[in-house]
Amino acid sequence: MTFSTNTHTLIWQHNYETLWIQPWGENSLRVRATVGREMRDLPGALLADAEWQTAHGRWQVEVGERGATLRNGKIKVEVADDGRLQFFEAQGGAPLLREPEFRFMYPPARTFKARDGDLFQVEVKFEARPGERFYGLGQHQHGLLNQKGCALELVQRNTQVCIPFLLSYTPPAHREAREIGDEGGALFGFLWNNPALGRVELGMNGTRWVAEASRQIDYWVTAGDTPAEIIEQYTEVVGRAPMLPEWAAGFWQCKLRYETQAELLAIAH
Repeated sequence: MTFSTNTHTLIWQHNYETLWIQPWGENSLRVRATVGREMRDLPGALLADAEWQTAHGRWQVEVGERGATLRNGKIKVEVADDGRLQFFEAQGGAPLLREPEFRFMYPPARTFKARDGDLFQVEVKFEARPGERFYGLGQHQHGLLNQKGCALELVQRNTQVCIPFLLSYTPPAHREAREIGDEGGALFGFLWNNPALGRVELGMNGTRWVAEASRQIDYWVTAGDTPAEIIEQYTEVVGRAPMLPEWAAGFWQCKLRYETQAELLAIAH
């Protein structure tokens, strides 16, 4: 097990797995892992300007005998010598997201199952948090605002829109705080930065992200004080939609099909 750093990356290696953690935007971190020969430069949904990644300049990395820590603004990640990841608020140290501890005869938190060529079925598991609520993930037909307890396809279908980004909120009553007087709710955003078909399971006993055929694990985590701050940081790294032109802001007529020309003209009139 070895740790190393370069200009803006904390690197952990053990056996065949290589793990990269990088500051990627305000109060945010990008995590990639592979068992391949090299880490692929696959931006996915993330903007990939290397100078922009480090422009905020508020990150610090420390490597010790039993692990390493990387801070970027309001978020901190601790990497144990066995590769376990734990994300915390940088101020106060309240936990946000944690991989489960390694247990003998259990699969690790990050798994790679070989597929054809250089593809793998990849999985990442995190501990469940009491009282945690999940919002986002696009448009689904189950009618639930809070996604906790759901198992969702990461697939586009008619009436189903997959956006693999969620916002996590843990109310103050359930929050673990290391600092006396720190009573606010815990917030973070999570982007599964992978275009592969897959699923996410937001269970009461754990969270699991799965990609059926991928070259590497890739996700992004951001911390903030309000949902608006989380969304602002998210749109900063994936891009913001431009304002619609005036001609597109008028009446919209939407229908699956028109059966006859007469029907079309009648609606137009």
